[in-house]
Amino acid sequence: MKYIERELERKFLSMNSVFKAVMITGARQVGKSTMLRRLADRQGRRCVTMDDQQIRALAKSDPRLFFQIFKPPILIDEAQKAPELFETIKIICDQTDERGLFWLTGSQSKKLMRQAGDSLAGRICILKMYSLSQRELLGIRPESDLDFSFDALYQRSTLFPKNDILTVFEHIWRGGLPDVQPLNEEQLREYFNSYVETYLMRDAVDDNGITDTEGFRKFLRACAAFCGQLLNYNDLAVSAGVSGVTAKEWIKILQSMGIIRLLEPYSNNVLKRLIKTPKLYFCDTGLCAYLSSWTGRDVLMNGAASGHYYENYVVGELIRNYTYGKENADLSFYRDRNQKEINLIIEKDDTLHPLEIKKGTSPDPRTVKVFAALANTGKKIGKGGVICMADSPFPIDENNCRIPSNII
Repeated sequence: MKYIERELERKFLSMNSVFKAVMITGARQVGKSTMLRRLADRQGRRCVTMDDQQIRALAKSDPRLFFQIFKPPILIDEAQKAPELFETIKIICDQTDERGLFWLTGSQSKKLMRQAGDSLAGRICILKMYSLSQRELLGIRPESDLDFSFDALYQRSTLFPKNDILTVFEHIWRGGLPDVQPLNEEQLREYFNSYVETYLMRDAVDDNGITDTEGFRKFLRACAAFCGQLLNYNDLAVSAGVSGVTAKEWIKILQSMGIIRLLEPYSNNVLKRLIKTPKLYFCDTGLCAYLSSWTGRDVLMNGAASGHYYENYVVGELIRNYTYGKENADLSFYRDRNQKEINLIIEKDDTLHPLEIKKGTSPDPRTVKVFAALANTGKKIGKGGVICMADSPFPIDENNCRIPSNII
């Protein structure tokens, strides 16, 4: 399969010029090693993997000798399998001012983050990678950051092909793992079956000490059934046949593995009647669709859950945009006890950008009236709108537009 350039490359190389060590984390098979090996080849950088039993044994038993043989600058793949290296990496970093000595990859886990953070604090930059975005699959790299004004949205839309619901739901159903892109339906099902059994279940047992593997499988499927919805630990616990305490612990584990993402509700000291329950999203919609037994694009697109999957897709694309981009932004959603809800709020520079998410092509313009609920936050309310299946950006009012979901 042809290599797909990743949006994270720009940020990684930028951080590499500043930090002595840079680590890429993320769920299994999202493309961490592939990206770094490609960048390492361009530089002639040495690459080693801790999947190699002999190399791993040396790294664990004698880290100093390891780095005499494998001198930096170096790429160390699957670094979480040899945490003994971190203290020696710290010593080497402290002996030089040279930047970019160590490139590390690791499948996301609480243990890895803790080990790297404790040993290499101030020396390492940790970046997160997700599965492929639609922009990456199209090979489109907008030069400017995402701006919700009509003029900026229109200019951005000229870079993209026409918004098409079949294309969008093909991406939603298939997901963004690089290896699944050329697979047919039968191959895709077997890939995800193997992915769950080989990676997720093994990591659940080996890294997180889960012994109730059947219960954990049921819990995974229950989470998929609730994607794009408010997190309800009791419902998840009942679906999986486990206790509420276990459900809370397993949600934390799935977060640490990079499988799910919780979107926190907007909080503000001025507003008193806001709910405190987060919403649950899958980091890869293809895995979510497999776990819910959606057998194809069309049945998912026409099914009762299509709106939740579309919302999950939009939120995921925006998370990728701000994770890889130059701008910092906080993503949340709004819901109060009067059932007023705003699907997504992007907060940048003390300004709130409210966004609704609708699967249709021509959402009701009155949808944006709910944005008035933010008037008492004490924050500036910036440009926003309704992200939908519209063909092109179109103004709703002075501050809001219909925004095609394929251009975000």
